[in-house]
Amino acid sequence: MSTQPTEGAAKATRAAIDAYLARLSQRDLDGAVQVFAESAEFDAPGSSAVPWSGLRHGREGVMTFFTTLHEYLKPEEFTVTHIVVDGEQGVIIGHLRDTVKATGKPLVTPFAAHVTVVDGKIARYHLFEDTHALHRAVTDS
Repeated sequence: MSTQPTEGAAKATRAAIDAYLARLSQRDLDGAVQVFAESAEFDAPGSSAVPWSGLRHGREGVMTFFTTLHEYLKPEEFTVTHIVVDGEQGVIIGHLRDTVKATGKPLVTPFAAHVTVVDGKIARYHLFEDTHALHRAVTDS
């Protein structure tokens, strides 16, 4: 872990989160992935029926998450309502709405992402969302 003082760590965490969200809003996936550490851990737990779910490692794993996600979903709304930062830890809270391309079903879910920022890069990202709703939207169940 970093040895940054808490205030410096909080500023670095907020800057990394802001950079990540800015690049996402511009649909700059390459830029968003560059905000992650080379050895990042990215976890989006969920059903095995959801191809982008699971634990991924490194920038390549983060890019695989996003490219797979965009193969299956048509993004419609991604709204961040809160960002909370405490030292190297940050939480992004919001809601999203997408359409599953294969089924035409809507996916509407609140989300939270817990991030850990080390040396100005996102080292760990854990996504929390309504995985049951996601499973139902992706499958016919």
